[in-house]
Amino acid sequence: MSEVEVNEDAAAHAGQRAVGEAIERGDGGPGVEALLARIGQAAASLATGTGTEPGADTPAPLTGHGADAETGGSAGSAAASGEGADAGAPAVLPRAGAAAGPFGAGAGAGAGAGAGAGPHAGGSTVPPGGDVGAGEFRTRVDAVPYGTDPGGDIRTGTPRDAGAASGLPAPAVPGATTALDPVGPAASAAPDADTDALAAVIAAAAGPFVPGGHLSPDTDFFDAGGTSVGAVELVAALEDELGMEIDLDEVFADARPRSIARRRSAAAGATATAPVLGAPSIPAAAWTTAPATDTNGATRAPDGSELSAPASASGVNPVPLPALTRGTRPAPAPAPATDTPYATARPEDLEQILADLSLADRLPWTGSPEPLPPRRILLTGATGFLGSHLLLDLLRHSDAHVYCLVRAADEEAATARLGEALKSHRLPWSSEVRRRVTVLPGDIRRPHLGLSDGVWNDLAHELDSIVGVAAAVDFLRGYQSLRGSNVIGALTLAELAATGPPKPLHHISSIAVFNEVGISSMGEDDPLAHVDRLVAGYDQTKWAAEVALRRARDHGLIVTAMRPGGIGGHTRTGAHNPQDLSSGLISAFGRFRTVPAFHRLNAAPVDWVSRVAAAVVCEPDAWGFDYNLTGVPNTLDDVVRDMAFAGMHVRVQDWDEWRTDALARLEAEPVPELAFLTRVLQSPTALKLCEATLKGPAATDDRTAALVEALGLRPAARYDARAQLRTFERLAEDGLARLPHKDDQPYLWFSETTEGTVGPVGTDAGIPCSMELTLSIAGMHQLVKERRVDAGGELVCAAVHPAPLRVERGDVWIRPEEGIPQRHGMRGQLLRYRLTLSDTDGGRWWLEGHKYARARRDVWRQTRALSVEIGREGEPASLAGELVVPADSYVRDQIDGIKVDPRLTGREKRAAKLTWLAWFGAEMGRGLLGPFTRAAADLLDLRPARTPSERHR
Repeated sequence: MSEVEVNEDAAAHAGQRAVGEAIERGDGGPGVEALLARIGQAAASLATGTGTEPGADTPAPLTGHGADAETGGSAGSAAASGEGADAGAPAVLPRAGAAAGPFGAGAGAGAGAGAGAGPHAGGSTVPPGGDVGAGEFRTRVDAVPYGTDPGGDIRTGTPRDAGAASGLPAPAVPGATTALDPVGPAASAAPDADTDALAAVIAAAAGPFVPGGHLSPDTDFFDAGGTSVGAVELVAALEDELGMEIDLDEVFADARPRSIARRRSAAAGATATAPVLGAPSIPAAAWTTAPATDTNGATRAPDGSELSAPASASGVNPVPLPALTRGTRPAPAPAPATDTPYATARPEDLEQILADLSLADRLPWTGSPEPLPPRRILLTGATGFLGSHLLLDLLRHSDAHVYCLVRAADEEAATARLGEALKSHRLPWSSEVRRRVTVLPGDIRRPHLGLSDGVWNDLAHELDSIVGVAAAVDFLRGYQSLRGSNVIGALTLAELAATGPPKPLHHISSIAVFNEVGISSMGEDDPLAHVDRLVAGYDQTKWAAEVALRRARDHGLIVTAMRPGGIGGHTRTGAHNPQDLSSGLISAFGRFRTVPAFHRLNAAPVDWVSRVAAAVVCEPDAWGFDYNLTGVPNTLDDVVRDMAFAGMHVRVQDWDEWRTDALARLEAEPVPELAFLTRVLQSPTALKLCEATLKGPAATDDRTAALVEALGLRPAARYDARAQLRTFERLAEDGLARLPHKDDQPYLWFSETTEGTVGPVGTDAGIPCSMELTLSIAGMHQLVKERRVDAGGELVCAAVHPAPLRVERGDVWIRPEEGIPQRHGMRGQLLRYRLTLSDTDGGRWWLEGHKYARARRDVWRQTRALSVEIGREGEPASLAGELVVPADSYVRDQIDGIKVDPRLTGREKRAAKLTWLAWFGAEMGRGLLGPFTRAAADLLDLRPARTPSERHR
């Protein structure tokens, strides 16, 4: 964009902001209520035929659902320009709708967009049942046939047809249907000036909630740096300060102030418009199906009657339309709940998806790349969770130099951001890593990735592989808000791959492309979901990106699509993505000890997903296919069993019951780290995503499994309790989960009775002493991580106190310090007891006990004999002696007497007992073997006797 354009845009936005601030202060312009009232009056006047004269300068119409279709009236939004949204410098294009980037034209095509919005500007679709007002009759745009002239240069965005730049209707493309431009009085839903003023008010109110302190009316709130929390605060501010009640989901669906203002205008117009009594009823099909055109060019309705419409003021004969006024369209009756077992996408989102898909047809034809391992790779999303691990795997398993595109102001800031991201995920940021990485400051949402023409051209001719991981992952935002990063960004990478020497494009998609409630299978070559049944913006953008790149394959581009499911934490470092939905759900499962009934969880640890993705990138024979990187799915029984094994006994609830319970708990005890999960569970749109995720079938990965086997990689394994161990620890450290505690219901417990004598230290022990202990574990995690057993009970010893002493806290460590031997290896530690005791008089005592292994024949007694020392708190030991477990009670109490949590099934109880006995037996065996091994080594030492000089040395 030239400096002149920037200055013009800045002046325009400065004026809009001034209007908004003046309205907020109340010292200039109409107030919000006055604006809405004026809009309602305008809509009412349109209904009676007394509105804007034909030919007047009016904005584009609004759809019945408040569609954010970028039209000639506001063709300059950042999202419509193909740049996503520029957080720092909002861009406003001329109202004629000239193209603004490689994928700018047509990206915002909608009703009445005209050719100025791009070569496919006629693209708009309203599915059956969609609500379209009078004068807004639109048709479905079919894909432009491959090889036809799309009407623009993909590299420059310059229209090939002069009429496109002038705003005249684009010439018809064979095989495609153009939009029917609404004309006449009903074409204006609200005065443009009032909508602009309302957009300025909203933009001014949103400014404090974005990092720059200023938001353009055409810039997406989230692309400008706003957060989900900021969106909640913005909605509250609009209601408190301006009296505007806006649903939070509407902000997430499309967070551009101008779009919000249009929806408010549409709502005000709908309120002021009353149906005309006696008007003919128009069937829904007449509003979603294009009127037929006969051989004479006359447009006819489905019933065969000829349709007509007044000519436009520009002199261009419009396509005939039904002669209807706004009041004649009856309000659609709500469909019964049983008619549609699934929710549908918003009509305006479907229109935008179709327009975005057509952009792939503008890619140039290209040949096949050389089938060689890559040496120079462009990686986007390296600061993300999967991207950072993939960067390290590409460096570890190839000789490639990696160029990382990082969103930042300059190279120094980009390098610092990448380094911090790697460190936060417990990955190295060493000099060797920095030597093989070149950091490029840019933005996936902008034309040419935000790079200069020189850098873009250099990359186009030097790279031999492109890996696209970058994506905006937010389950609350709508398609319009996410498309800049997730769809336009993917197409920009495809453009780079097709520019210069052919390069393979490896696209990280998502299993979310199958997130349709009720879908039957999710195989690597199975059909994707019906896009109109994807209601979450994230699902829609991942679907649109993958389908658009499939079209790019038809242009000769080698595109590999890799679809991870839920990405779990690293199995060794425990690094996890706190904002991942799978991590949030697992955190809630462990924290609240409840799980919703689900079919399967398609999740795999990040280290496995990253390693397989790197192998695909580096293996030419693997290019050009689709892969499901979902690992081995977890069933409900798997999750319940794994959590019980870790001591987290969960209760299974119905989905609605679990959601209500989880929200109530999060409200009662807020967890900042799970705030995003709270918003997901409160959003109707996000709930559909959750429902599809939890009730979907298992994803199959036959091709991925064959590739893993052929390359000798670690096969996929179920993401079970052992794999999640380090992740659960990190989740607990970060406040996202709660590990089992000794105060919880024990997972397994048994009794231990010891009897013996003690006496003052240094004298013979002759005073009877006994202990009755209950040894328990809260979960297997306690054993694996701490090698510790909890102890409780009482000590009876007259030398200490006449009454029994109660154990306040007790710990027993198995093979403490990894069983490091003592006394030259002749004695090894088996068990160590540490008890805190209290007597009936309030006195506090401590007891330290040890079971030792020696190279002697009394092995059986060694496992039962406990050497103890007893003393007052804060004082040295005053008593010492030995307590022994009676031989007749050992098997009875510690093997046959093992008890397990009654909430477990019989099978789970048996598994728990066997697991404990196997683990404890193995540890004791290792401890007993150590001294004997050392003794055997000494006996077999055949070295000659040392000479005096050797002994001296």
